[in-house]
Formats: sequence, C-alpha cells, structure tokens
Amino acid sequence: MKKLLLSALAFVALIALAVAPASAQTPDITGNWQGTLAVGKGLRIIMVFAKDGSKLTATMYSIDQTPQPIKASSASIDGNTVKFAINLIGATYEGKLNADTQTIDGTYNQGGPIAFTLVRPTKDAAWEIPAPPPPPKLMAADADPSFDVATIKPNNSGGQTLQGLNVNGRNFSTKNSSLSDIITFAYNVHSKQLVGLPDWATTYRFDIAAVPDVEGDPSVDQLKVMLRKLIVERFGLKYHHDKKELSAFVLTVGKTGTKLTATQITGSLPGLGMHKAPGGLMLNVINGTMGDFTGFLQTLVLDRPVVDQTSLAGKFDFNVTFTPDDSMFNGHNPIPKANNDDAEPAPTLFDALLQTTGLKLSAEKTQVDVMVIDHAEKPSAN
Repeated sequence: MKKLLLSALAFVALIALAVAPASAQTPDITGNWQGTLAVGKGLRIIMVFAKDGSKLTATMYSIDQTPQPIKASSASIDGNTVKFAINLIGATYEGKLNADTQTIDGTYNQGGPIAFTLVRPTKDAAWEIPAPPPPPKLMAADADPSFDVATIKPNNSGGQTLQGLNVNGRNFSTKNSSLSDIITFAYNVHSKQLVGLPDWATTYRFDIAAVPDVEGDPSVDQLKVMLRKLIVERFGLKYHHDKKELSAFVLTVGKTGTKLTATQITGSLPGLGMHKAPGGLMLNVINGTMGDFTGFLQTLVLDRPVVDQTSLAGKFDFNVTFTPDDSMFNGHNPIPKANNDDAEPAPTLFDALLQTTGLKLSAEKTQVDVMVIDHAEKPSAN
C-alpha cells in the first residue's frame, strides 16, 4: 500500500508538470529604438539593443550632438522592465515595455529625471545613424605652435570662477577666465603655487578666442605651449622657480586596485566637466589621462596641489558622484544651499573616488615647485 501511494503521488506530480504553463519568455527588444529627449530644442536619441551571447547590450547615438556612439555600461530586461546605464556620461534609464512591444515608456536621468519614450520605428520613419567620425587630423608631434590669431576681451558677467575652457577642432576659447586660471592650466600648477601674483590677476576676468598657426588638432601639451606663449606676449609674464613646502593631495592606486576602463573615444584632447547629479555633483572624465584628471582637480575643485603617483598610463573614461565641501571650488559651491534633491547625499569626493575608481587621494605635506611672479600686466588690446 505504501509503495502504491508513492507511485500515485509521483504520477500526480508528473501530470502537474505536464499541464503546468510554460514560463513567460523574455521579450526580444534587440534592434533600433528612437525617441526625443526634452532638453533644449530636443535631442534625438537612437538606442541600439543587441545580444552578446546571453547578455543584453546597448549603444546610444545622440544624433543632434555627435556621430560618436556611446556604449552603455549595462543593459537589462526583466519582465517588461527595461534598464540601461551609461557611466561615461552619468546617465540611467528605466522604462516599461508596453504590451505591443513597440514602445518603452520611462525616465531618463542625467542630473535630473526626464520622461523619455522609446519606440520601434518603421523603416520609413527610422532616423539614420550617423557615419562614425573620421580619425582627427592631429598636429605634427614635433610642431612648436603659437596662436596665429588671439582675441582677449573683458568679461563683465560677474562670475567668480572659470566657466569654460574649450577646444573645438582648431578653435580654442575660454569664458570668464582670470590670469590665475590660465597660468594654472598652462603651467600645471595650483593657484597656491603662484607667489607674488597681483590681486587683479584673480579678479579681472576675460574671454579668449584663438586659432593655432599650425594645421591639425593640438595635443594637450601643444595647447599649453601656445597658452604659455600667449601669456608672455599679451600679459608680459616674467617669473622664476622656487621650492616651498605645501599641503598637497597625492593620488595613488588603492589597495584593491583600479576599476578604470580604457576610453571609448578617439582624439587627442580630453573632456572634463561636472554637472548636478542626484545627491551631489558628477565629475566626468572622458578620454583623460591621470595628469589631465589631477590637473582638473587642482585647477577647479581642490584647495591645494594634486600630485599624481599612480604610474597609470593611457586614457580613461570614468565619472564620480560626490558631495562637495566648503573648501572646494574656491569657496563657491556649485550646488545651491536650498537643494530640493530627494536623493541621499553622495559620499565625499575622497570616498566616492575610492569606491568608484579604486583611486585614493591622501593629504600630505611635501616640497612643491612654485612660480614666483616677477612681472604681470593686464592684457594688451587686440
């Protein structure tokens, strides 16, 4: 009787398995999707989902901004929930795939949430993915360039910090820069390494527009060479070097190693900047070396020199979301005090950097090279 009962139970189990409905299959979202982000006049976005084995991948094309594809760091579909993240630009997306599998309604977040709908386009309505950009024509490595044309105009906007230092092809420009800003970038120093700089050199602000006298896109080093020549010619800069013990930050690789990835971008120049993000500020580094990163930190963010001791070669893409303190940005915190952000505050820069990239910033006192300014004058007229 006992054996018969067990057999009956096994038979019932087999029947249950036979009649149980098959688990729902994951919808196939591979292919092209498109939608317009409500930013400015609108940005047309194409998302291409694909499969790499069993892994879902995604690539973004912001076709009104650049032909450069941007690979997502992660992409997934769970039931009808679609997600992707693009760490390179600090963007995330979460949406719901509609029952007809032709529309994904969701929210794009890059410094703030924006409703964003993606649709599968018909062949006639599909936007064209731009052709990849041709390799940039680089300035000859042995060139000794100067600015062929350079205009310097006063900036009376009232801004207290540098608002932009940009290179677009061969066109270089700054916005709301001071002589101190330009020296710190051109000579790879922090403002505390400038001794004897006149007061007006930090308060008098101007815009620069300049074009090199040599064909091709300059490297960072060539750009700094041109700026040094401009400073000497138009600001009459004279200086000598000395040594001084200063408080500094030293950048090293943490005990667990780095979490950095090689850049996706081709080109000779880095992109570094910041924007508001949930819980704090996001610092973006695109196509940047460790020298580019430390130079950015000591020029715009931190209150002392930053020394690179990572020994890391190559160029990287990464971002770090952090909460600034009052010592940063020369006391001009870019996050408003009345911040209505509901997100949890981001970690400090030091904690966020270690967690996100594996890089460690440590405060130390060390002998640092300083520039003693012997002479500087307001820029000559154009």
